[in-house]
Amino acid sequence: MATLEVYPRDTPAERADTLVAVDVDDDLGVLAATLEDWVTPRPGWEVTLREGTEFGRTNNVEARLLFVSGEQTSSLAFRLDQLDGAEDTGELLVLRFEEQDGIAKLARLSANGLDLELFHILTYT
Repeated sequence: MATLEVYPRDTPAERADTLVAVDVDDDLGVLAATLEDWVTPRPGWEVTLREGTEFGRTNNVEARLLFVSGEQTSSLAFRLDQLDGAEDTGELLVLRFEEQDGIAKLARLSANGLDLELFHILTYT
């Protein structure tokens, strides 16, 4: 079991500036590190991890990825435990959600923005 230091929910105000320790399964800790490692060298991207709505629960972490370029802004928010996989290809970060029977939802993040595919048939070779 890993522990992530995340931002608290927007409420209550008395905790707004104090990070919260949330226990997560080891695989979710790896996924969080992958997100942070991919975003760090890319100036247009930012990732924020914060406490979810179910206080005191294991794996209670939400992620928000934000891309800003000129007048264009895009964001993607999800619970960390919804993420089945994150693959850093060097240029892209491919996030795989809700994989079932070879079908998944994908988000592809690049230096120029993000692309969502809500019905992706996975191929295994």
